[in-house]
Amino acid sequence: MRDDTAGLSRRTVLRGTASALAGAGVVGAASAAPEGEDDRVRANVGYAAPGGRATAREAAAEVVREFAFDALTVEIDEAAAGALRDRSDVRYVERDREMETLGQTLPWGIDRVDAETAHGAGETGSGADVAIIDTGIDSDHPDLVDNLGNGRAFLSGIESDNWEDDNGHGTHCAGIAAAVDNSEGVVGVATEATLHAVKVMNAVGTGLTSDIAKGIEYTADQGWDVGSLSLGSGSYSETLKDACAYAQAEGVFLSAAAGNDGECTDCVSYPAAYEECVAVSATTESDDLASFSSQGPEVELAAPGEDIYSTYLAGYNTLSGTSMACPHVSGAAGQLMANGYTNGEARQRLKDTAEDVGLSENESGAGLLDVAAALGLDSSDDLS
Repeated sequence: MRDDTAGLSRRTVLRGTASALAGAGVVGAASAAPEGEDDRVRANVGYAAPGGRATAREAAAEVVREFAFDALTVEIDEAAAGALRDRSDVRYVERDREMETLGQTLPWGIDRVDAETAHGAGETGSGADVAIIDTGIDSDHPDLVDNLGNGRAFLSGIESDNWEDDNGHGTHCAGIAAAVDNSEGVVGVATEATLHAVKVMNAVGTGLTSDIAKGIEYTADQGWDVGSLSLGSGSYSETLKDACAYAQAEGVFLSAAAGNDGECTDCVSYPAAYEECVAVSATTESDDLASFSSQGPEVELAAPGEDIYSTYLAGYNTLSGTSMACPHVSGAAGQLMANGYTNGEARQRLKDTAEDVGLSENESGAGLLDVAAALGLDSSDDLS
């Protein structure tokens, strides 16, 4: 989507304003300042040298968290934040803003990407670790409980073991990626992969950038194979970019929802738009691009995303969104990495074996996900 009056693409405008501390967030500012301290904001500070880190710590009213990738989250006075931004040993200072889940209104998809062909050949993703970085996972769901591993919650700067899903979005995505093949409910793409709940979104489906960045970092530090990111924002974040770069370097395959801003031609959300992530658009049962799906040059793969039936809180639900397309790719990446592929090799393999369904590169990247083909299996049962 372009701003013709200014002659600049939306992407250019976002990048140009990324370093500013003030500005409009996805759902409003998320300063998290204590009541009565209106001049204090919560900010993410990226530093280039130890002096920048030390100065940020000294200027902060409170250090909320520190990252492994040369950044920290602080409560800080706005004037002090402005002074930090002028230092040569500080890379960026940005407000810690909310992001939101990308589900909208969603298991023909499992059949369409030929995951059931893989299951029939004994390819179940056993041994892979898939982190659902989202609203948590319903730990009692009969289609998920046998595949559940560890989890952690990162909400408003606080870490805990309370990763239970209180929204439903994360549970829905988990079922698409790796619901158990147990003769009831639904099956996922990788029916024996281990699911890990990394809760970074609250009950209403929003979460701070720093919480999401910490969840991505945590996923990498656990040595897990896949990070599934069915969340996003139109605002570029250096902190989130740092976290994705860190995870990719540690061997994590990052699958991310392209966004639900369609119809448009250049509107892929972050983090999907970062080069470290595989941006996934959404298709319909007739292989068209879903009307809501974002598109743009960053899209690498398409996957089913409209009217997808999957696990939900205490049951099942049908939802639509690129949020639902993303975990199809996450499960497929888990299948490949269970077979010894690295994150980079899995990424290339999925693109090399994607099916051409007649969509443009801007809409579907390399094409529609084909799990069976990626595993070297016959996928001749594709729909026409």
